[in-house]
Amino acid sequence: MGIIRSVYRRIFKKEKRRTPEQIKNALLNVLPHEDVEGEIITAFAFDIDNDGNNTAGAVIVTDKCIVTYEDKKETARYVIGACDKFEYRPLVGMCELTVTDKDGEHIICRVNNSQSEALAKNARRLERLRETGSYSSDEALEVYRICPKCGRKLAKGMVSCTHCADKKSMLRRLAAMVKPYRWYILGSMLLFFAGFALQLAGPYVNKLLVDGYVDNQGAKAAVQLGGDGSAVILRGFLLTVLLMLGLRVVMYVVNSLRNLAVMQAGTRFIVDLRKKVFEKIQELSVKAVSRRTSGELMRRVTGDSAQIENFIVGQLPNILQQSMLLIIITVILFIYDPFLALLILSPMPICLLGWTSISRFFHRIYSRQWEAESRSGSVLYDIFSGIRVVKAYRTEKKEFDRYDRAAYEEKTIAVKNETMFNIVDPVFGLIMNLGAMFLLYYTASHILSGVMTLGDAAMLSAYVTVLYGHIGWVANLPRILTRSFTSMVKIFDVIDEKTDVADADEALDLKIKGNIDIENLTFGYDEGTDVLKKVNLHIDSGKMVGIVGKSGAGKSTLINLIMRMYDTDGGRILIDGVDIRNISQNSLRSQIGAVLQETFLFKGTIYDNIAYALPGCPKEKVLSAAKAAGAHDFIIKLPDGYNTVIGENGHTLSGGERQRVSIARALLRDPRILILDEATASLDTETEKNIQDTLQKLIKDRTTIAIAHRLSTLRNADFLVVLDKGTVAEVGTHEELMRAKGIYYGLVMAQRQMASRTRN
Repeated sequence: MGIIRSVYRRIFKKEKRRTPEQIKNALLNVLPHEDVEGEIITAFAFDIDNDGNNTAGAVIVTDKCIVTYEDKKETARYVIGACDKFEYRPLVGMCELTVTDKDGEHIICRVNNSQSEALAKNARRLERLRETGSYSSDEALEVYRICPKCGRKLAKGMVSCTHCADKKSMLRRLAAMVKPYRWYILGSMLLFFAGFALQLAGPYVNKLLVDGYVDNQGAKAAVQLGGDGSAVILRGFLLTVLLMLGLRVVMYVVNSLRNLAVMQAGTRFIVDLRKKVFEKIQELSVKAVSRRTSGELMRRVTGDSAQIENFIVGQLPNILQQSMLLIIITVILFIYDPFLALLILSPMPICLLGWTSISRFFHRIYSRQWEAESRSGSVLYDIFSGIRVVKAYRTEKKEFDRYDRAAYEEKTIAVKNETMFNIVDPVFGLIMNLGAMFLLYYTASHILSGVMTLGDAAMLSAYVTVLYGHIGWVANLPRILTRSFTSMVKIFDVIDEKTDVADADEALDLKIKGNIDIENLTFGYDEGTDVLKKVNLHIDSGKMVGIVGKSGAGKSTLINLIMRMYDTDGGRILIDGVDIRNISQNSLRSQIGAVLQETFLFKGTIYDNIAYALPGCPKEKVLSAAKAAGAHDFIIKLPDGYNTVIGENGHTLSGGERQRVSIARALLRDPRILILDEATASLDTETEKNIQDTLQKLIKDRTTIAIAHRLSTLRNADFLVVLDKGTVAEVGTHEELMRAKGIYYGLVMAQRQMASRTRN
């Protein structure tokens, strides 16, 4: 019993996360499963018994049965073929997985709420196993996305581990991306070496100045005597000073030119990088984008790319320069005096070992800071996006407090990180200063004994000052690299993400007629719940179909799948007999016009928003579409007509006006398939009737799928499909369904009663 409880403690302890395969193997090592029938698919743990008490339990799932254990003893066994339903249920402080068979309902297991997501998804997969005989991989579960190398759970929205990312590989990829600007970089390298030589020459000229004119007895005597000797000495002194000044001026010019060359390469590179990231985000499916907040995506396109730009433009050249300076100055010191060089450099190994040992710690704390900054940005974006709601409900103080909490969290983490760094950094600085103390003692003793000149001491001091200045920069390098590599991981995480809704290798450009067949369609937005279950439907070309049902029945999900915003989990959708996964997305969506439930307009003119569906189309087509949608009359009454600039998401227009512009945009394409998701919900009765009359003309010879809560708008549909709990419950015309007195009849009666109460 002690062994199995130890296993459970390791499984449920958040600091020691394991992959599903590791959990399964750990449980199978301690559970008696030799007589369990079938091939073992997975095993997972639970920690609460049926009475709500803590326990050490496990569930083994095979393709034939499910076996539960408590304290290493089998407690129940269920044959999957004899089960009627698996169900997940949330409870107070816990949740449970149940099974229903001929003997009634039984509790398989219970877990605390920290494991609720995993249990919900396992319930859904068990139901699929019962229905289809297939059980999806544990690794596909979002909740089980764990790094196989370090065992840490991946951050939400990430597909790679920030701790285990291959830094060398990322640098090679960045180098390949910078390659088009290699001539700028080559020029900056040549200028770097020129500046490098000038910087090394400075201390030597300083030695000549000190030994030749400051601490030279012959020069002092010539000055005292005056005459030609004094003039020669003075002239030599001025020339040496001018040489030092010239070195500084030339060094300034060289460094400025080098910075300009690097800036050209860096800024051009960052534009390309941002384009690449944005293009990749555009390629991702709605599901993949939804895993990340808008603030996170914006930060990756702007903040992270800017961090990489800083690394490429500012830090990478410095790393090269500082490394070369450290090497050359170290060689000069060893040539001059090996013992002195060892004294000066003796603190360096201690500092380097120290920084190496704590680099992972700093990587972790700066990753937390990045996440806090992303959360703060997401809150800000959310508030600005919903500013009208905030104003309407007078919740400015509440939203201020919400952002203040996010900003406070960001500030707290940043202060802790900088405090930690500024505690550690002076310690290493103090250690490095020991070398300066050694130099002071060494040079002073040698000058007093006459072995070393004052010029030699000045030159050594200048070189050591440069050396320690660069070592101080190296001390900051871990923080610089940590922030840069964190941003690199975030950027490449997006670029490398596999596109889950992608075109087939030989995708077809199909000229659509409009026949739609839906076969055994199953879909869920996550592993926990099926929104649609085994939906079968046939729609002939040119027909109008009305989709009705209660909220949450899956109506909008169905049209999203027809537009291939998501790929189905099971079954398929055919258009003109071709699986839509074999049709190119551009070909498919260019022939579908959609007016979605959430009307969105871009900031710009009304004309641009309508023409958005068909860029470059003749002006007459835009006007014709606006007239067909009933938008032309209100547009021409605006001060600037079609050139009227609307605010973000069209907030300067009314809800009905926005919807009419959206309908015009959909009609502009002259689509073969027209999708109307609550297209007239925001319109008054008279305008709705006018648009409905217009739509009746427009839907002729075009397949139309319409969703509406006001069922009266669908009376002219060729047939209606009633969705209930994710399945097709009824199909027929309005008259047929009314005679059947089923779900549709109940919905119509309920709406009539509400309308009657409203009139009264």
